[in-house]
Amino acid sequence: MSLQEPPVPATMREVMSMFATGVIVLTVGGEHPHGMTANAFSSVSLDPAQVLCCVAHSAVMHKSISSERRFAISIMAADQERHARYFADKSRPLGASQFEPFDWHPGPRTGALLLSGALAWIECVLVDAHDSGDHSIFVGSVINSLRGTGADGLIFFGGGFRPGAAPPSPA
Repeated sequence: MSLQEPPVPATMREVMSMFATGVIVLTVGGEHPHGMTANAFSSVSLDPAQVLCCVAHSAVMHKSISSERRFAISIMAADQERHARYFADKSRPLGASQFEPFDWHPGPRTGALLLSGALAWIECVLVDAHDSGDHSIFVGSVINSLRGTGADGLIFFGGGFRPGAAPPSPA
């Protein structure tokens, strides 16, 4: 396309599908544990350590984070596409039974469910929430983080899941 040609109209979903992102499963514990696949996740600050995740107002997770005020993130490994698809499926069971197909353990600081085999895990306490459009931006203060032994991550690009190779080790 030259600069003189008008751009081709596209939906926001089409445009954003061109931005590769990591894939996480966001979880809460408590009386009503819940999990949700997400890719709207980012580090906010290193000092103090904070992360954010964006959740639709209509999602079960929105109410879960708002009421529990603690959450965890499992950063998906390249071989965990099944996990990502499952927690993105709105027809899965709710409550604790939704975690039955997978190995997990409760986070030591939040009780939120951490999925086994993930690349890394982060536990947070909710410190801020901002409504923006049809989503809320939840900011969590990191109270625990752990790194797994895996190397390759799962990414979302072009509307689909893809393995993302680990960067080469420094020489």
